[in-house]
Amino acid sequence: MDYHLPPVADVAAALATSPAGLDAATAGQRLAEHGPNQLTGSQQKTVWQLLLHQLADVMILVLLAAAGVSVLIGEAKSAYVILAIVGLNAVIGFVQEYRADKAMEALQKMAASHAQVLRDGQPQQVLTAELVPGDVVLLEAGNVIPADVSFLETFTLKVDESSLTGESNNVEKTVEALPPGDYSLGDRVNLGYKGTSVTNGRATAYVVATGMRTELGKIAALIQTAEVVTPLQKRLGTLGKRLSVAALVVGALFFAVGWLRGEPWESLLLVAISLAIAALPEALPALVTVSLALGAGRLMQSHALIRKLPAVETLGSVTYICTDKTGTLTLNQMTVEDLYEVPAVALPGLADRNALLVALALNTDAARDPENNWLGDSTEVALARYAADKDYDRTGLEAQFPRLAELPFDSERRCMTTLHQTPKGVLVLTKGAAGSLYKQLAASQQAGIADLRRRVDAQAAQGYRVLAYGAKMLPELPADLTPATVETDLTFLGFASLIDPPREEARQAVAECKTAGIIPVMITGDHKLTAKAIAEKLGIISSEEELVLTGPELTALDEAAFAAVVEKVRVYARVDPAQKLRIISALQARHQFVAMTGDGVNDAPALKNADIGIAMGINGTEVAKEAAAMILLDDNFATIVEAVRHGRRIYDNILKFIRYLLAGSVGEITALFCAPFFGLPVPLLAIHILWINLITDGLPGLALAYEPSEKSTMQRPPINPRQTIFADGLGWFILAVGLLVGALTIGMQTWAIGRGLPHWQTMAFTVLCFSQLGLALAIRSGHESIFSLGLLTNKPMLGAVLLTVGLHLIIIYVPFCNELFSTQPLTVAELGIAATMASVVFWAVEIRKFIIRRRGVALEPQPLVAPAGKATPAAPAYAG
Repeated sequence: MDYHLPPVADVAAALATSPAGLDAATAGQRLAEHGPNQLTGSQQKTVWQLLLHQLADVMILVLLAAAGVSVLIGEAKSAYVILAIVGLNAVIGFVQEYRADKAMEALQKMAASHAQVLRDGQPQQVLTAELVPGDVVLLEAGNVIPADVSFLETFTLKVDESSLTGESNNVEKTVEALPPGDYSLGDRVNLGYKGTSVTNGRATAYVVATGMRTELGKIAALIQTAEVVTPLQKRLGTLGKRLSVAALVVGALFFAVGWLRGEPWESLLLVAISLAIAALPEALPALVTVSLALGAGRLMQSHALIRKLPAVETLGSVTYICTDKTGTLTLNQMTVEDLYEVPAVALPGLADRNALLVALALNTDAARDPENNWLGDSTEVALARYAADKDYDRTGLEAQFPRLAELPFDSERRCMTTLHQTPKGVLVLTKGAAGSLYKQLAASQQAGIADLRRRVDAQAAQGYRVLAYGAKMLPELPADLTPATVETDLTFLGFASLIDPPREEARQAVAECKTAGIIPVMITGDHKLTAKAIAEKLGIISSEEELVLTGPELTALDEAAFAAVVEKVRVYARVDPAQKLRIISALQARHQFVAMTGDGVNDAPALKNADIGIAMGINGTEVAKEAAAMILLDDNFATIVEAVRHGRRIYDNILKFIRYLLAGSVGEITALFCAPFFGLPVPLLAIHILWINLITDGLPGLALAYEPSEKSTMQRPPINPRQTIFADGLGWFILAVGLLVGALTIGMQTWAIGRGLPHWQTMAFTVLCFSQLGLALAIRSGHESIFSLGLLTNKPMLGAVLLTVGLHLIIIYVPFCNELFSTQPLTVAELGIAATMASVVFWAVEIRKFIIRRRGVALEPQPLVAPAGKATPAAPAYAG
């Protein structure tokens, strides 16, 4: 039932209740029927389920199988190392999932624990969870509304619904039924919602919905969805499966060929396991996690807290930022932007004081607490603060012109009047909507109404909320204090234009987003004109082709019609939480990668379902923070730009060490697989492969996470999240470099065996290790030379290379390590030859970059967002 449409008597009849409330027996029956008035969450995984989930990955299962076979054939050392790797990855994954989403708990904390109700005609305190439809609740300023209610009586009642609707103004509530029509939550002024706060007045109301049937409950249901999988998670998941299949195929093929040649199965199985281990970059999951953690630490220094590590790289793919207005792009603080004063208006008794500023200061209920903080309705506070800043403070003025009486604001008159004693008589000050004041003006001012109306309309068209002031002097306080006797024959003093102003830093952030190929979209519960005005000031709207759409207009569009315009809309006004999800889903269906910022409860479902949710840390609700993947600690929209820059750099660096690790794996597989076909013994043992994959790959790979941003990071389009890891020539690079590394390793083995050198396996092992170290130095940039970058621009990389060389020399020359790693000491000449051959990889990559620079081709990700005026190309199907 739409409880905002029928009269309150019909609401009571539908709920089978009365103004005296329910009796205890009926309340008990309804509690059993409807259930407790609380939010329910989805079933949480147990600790054991979380642990087992970490071991369900295909690559992990292959490694566990390899460890088991290693034990069976007597290679326990390899098995221990493999199990250590698996254990480390499982612990990291378990910790991340264990700290996962707590949005439901935060939603439950929003509800008050007790409520004042009428039961059997008598007021009493009951647990909020025991409220049922039909209960009559008693509300007053400071209360949290405990359920969705329809108001039976209101007395100057105002409710802060900003956390639910996104609208910054407190809403004055009424008991009147609304005319038939389609109303957003913010426009249903005769209803109150669970979790919102009463800021002024008191009321009695019928409970119309409890628990998950409330608007807050509907939001809770929207939040209970599966986690959004990030592009990196998708790609690494697909990569892991493909590498696992490749490892099994290569190992099985090698075993089959060797078996047909009559070789002993024990040695074949050992080599097959080595091949499988070589095909799986064991260090990759840990390197990705550590890289993301390092990125999260840097983002913390930039006032961005990462709750879910994959969100770090997700930032690099963002193409749309759908942002809430209130408190995100604006200050969430109503502010007087301008005053218009009617010229030559003087009131007796005010001496030389400015009549309009006197009215702003005195005609208000805003006040200061002992700590000098303003209290009251946000609009009232804005007016009083403005007057105080002009040296017209309420406290001082009321000492001179004490308030004698007042006529409170109501929705019919749309005015508020205060009466003050002055030396010349009683000063009447009236504040309200300009349209309501026009008809209350004195006859002498009627001629100027057309000009006033034009000025007021011009301000309203710019999104300002306009409050007008009128005044008059009476000889004494009227005995009959009514609007008819007080609010007539007024002199128009002027009007104040108010708005929740945009953040200055947000304007620059919007411009930087556009430069980086990211389209900002405002989604707000505020009115259309106000939202459009803010969007134009911020630069979100910069052309007539960019559209503004309201919630009712969005409802009227079917999916096909909305899909046709969704990429042109820059502002959505008066929308509800479900519509925010529809907007995000429509953009995602158009192959856009969507970030959502917000601070209210109403933002939580969209934050949860967006590709990345970004909550405000200062003004954000706990619900929004728990639903988000990232929290802005300074509530500064500009911080998002810095976070995007970090995200793009981190993603680039992750691709660099994927390139590094996989090229090494291809080199290892090439050497192991091809050597026997040339009549050579197996060049590497399983322990050598594990050493390379963990140490030679791990340390320089980790150092790549410290690589600074490329110069063009924020001048290029976002990374296409549907590209495979092997896009932009990465696959061919990995294959070519891997084959080169493998060829050099086999070449070193062939040369050493041909000269009867007993240390041929250690020399081949050294070539493979040093080749990859040279590759790590060379791939720090896709097109800039290491000599122009400088070795000291990434000191961790230089340190990692030197440390890895030192560790490799230790396992070659320390006797204990010789036995453990099956190595032999090399002569200086042998070491020099191996190092010289390994350097071929470094020089080959540097020559390739030189050719690229000469051709003027930079290895940048392909655009996802088309330039202005051009259609976005259809995205390729996701392939890995």
